[in-house]
Amino acid sequence: MLEQSLAICEEALGNDHPSVASGLNNLASLYQAQGNYATALPLFQRALAIRESTLGKEHSDVAQSLNNLAGLHTSCGDYTAALPLYQRALQIREKVLDINHPYVASSLNNLAALYQELGDSAAALPLHQRALEIRKAAFGINHPEVAVSLNNLASLYKSQRDYAAALPLYQDALAVRDAAFGKDHPDVAVSLNNLATLYHELNDYFTALPLYQRALAIREAVLGINHPDVATTLNNLAGLYCDQGSNTAALPLYRRALEICETALGKDHPHTRLARDKLSAVQALVQ
Repeated sequence: MLEQSLAICEEALGNDHPSVASGLNNLASLYQAQGNYATALPLFQRALAIRESTLGKEHSDVAQSLNNLAGLHTSCGDYTAALPLYQRALQIREKVLDINHPYVASSLNNLAALYQELGDSAAALPLHQRALEIRKAAFGINHPEVAVSLNNLASLYKSQRDYAAALPLYQDALAVRDAAFGKDHPDVAVSLNNLATLYHELNDYFTALPLYQRALAIREAVLGINHPDVATTLNNLAGLYCDQGSNTAALPLYRRALEICETALGKDHPHTRLARDKLSAVQALVQ
């Protein structure tokens, strides 16, 4: 449907119209959500080029394209390519919009998450905190965008092993998402998975296990059995089984996670390499 709509738009308006860029962006976002990153990339790139050419390099729609392209590079593990795009998107939004605009919070959130991936928690923390405060003021405390910031700030505290600070933030994020989306939404699965990892790190396997299992069931049902997010939960669940001493139960989960990562992300993606290493380690123990 989106492809047909884009073709009609191109025929009616020409290949370089801003509305065509919007169509390209929407189609690319769909492919990204499906884990088809290779198809999404040139669509995001073309959308950015059209918007820069027709709207100027400091337009808010250009910032959106920069943000989306950076997000795709992040999903592909190319953090070096993502960083300057996120930084430029933030600069445009702060200049063109109010510094407390929700879109600024989105850019702060995405840049902070990337710094976290790069291991720079000191750079990430004030960005997450500022994003949370903007969203609370703009939307109220029970909005899904607030849940995003709660979740991300919790993840940062967890990475610092500050579990006492992380736990209530994860719990609040899950409660907001359950209420806003219902219990079978992908964002609920994100919160379940993250809360499970915290309990897992605290060696509370009894509490972590059903959270991982519920997250996996949601992701398989909503995203499809071969989505990268399914692989993430498979890896986490397998790790729990290993920590419980059940390497035999973990092995098929690690195998399946690696197959998904290789197909969806490629053999050299950081997540694929991690899945391969985990599978090899468990295979050595089982043999």
